[in-house]
Amino acid sequence: MIQETPQADLFKKQLGESLLRETRNSRAVKFARHENVYTVGERDEMVYYIESGQVKLVMDSPEGKECLLAIHSAGDIFGELCLSGVSGRVETAVAMKVTIVKRIPASQFFARLQRDALVEGFVRYLAVRVADQQQVIANLVLVDSEQRLGQTLLQLARTMGKKDPRSIRIELKISHEELSEMVGTTRPRISMFMQRFKNLGLIETNKEHFLVIKENKLGAYLAQIA
Repeated sequence: MIQETPQADLFKKQLGESLLRETRNSRAVKFARHENVYTVGERDEMVYYIESGQVKLVMDSPEGKECLLAIHSAGDIFGELCLSGVSGRVETAVAMKVTIVKRIPASQFFARLQRDALVEGFVRYLAVRVADQQQVIANLVLVDSEQRLGQTLLQLARTMGKKDPRSIRIELKISHEELSEMVGTTRPRISMFMQRFKNLGLIETNKEHFLVIKENKLGAYLAQIA
């Protein structure tokens, strides 16, 4: 997975401030846990900015199996594929907890980027997302499920975790079922690997039941078994 750089962090901060100015007088929309923000096939020319909460993007296979594409949290945008001019949504966006978003029409979003000189930064931001998706696809073909789980945990920690001196804390509650959708394996295998990671001291659960990732230890373990 591509690690976020200081420039990417700075851009996300600048974009968030820009969109907050743009939507200052717009009505916030609240979604309950498990409520769809939009569904596949829906015509929706809006970009979404998350003020609070978490949203997952999912696709269903012809067999009815759900594939989890990404998880976004406060300060992130999603739904930007509408900027390509596609006729309908290619994925479904689902609130993972009570979530508040602001909606920005595509034309208005472009205008704000230009007004605040953020177009170049946005292109770089999208390029990183594309690179991440390519890495996910490559991992599904080339890497075994234990390594994919470890890499997924590291990516979640780096993108939405809170750093402690020797670890990263993920305050988002992600079930083993959701991890299995991200990794592309069964829930029992996810549970087995998670227990192995705990036994090896690579992850732990704190008293608030948040998942704690020992980034350096987990990275070293994945390099060892590669």
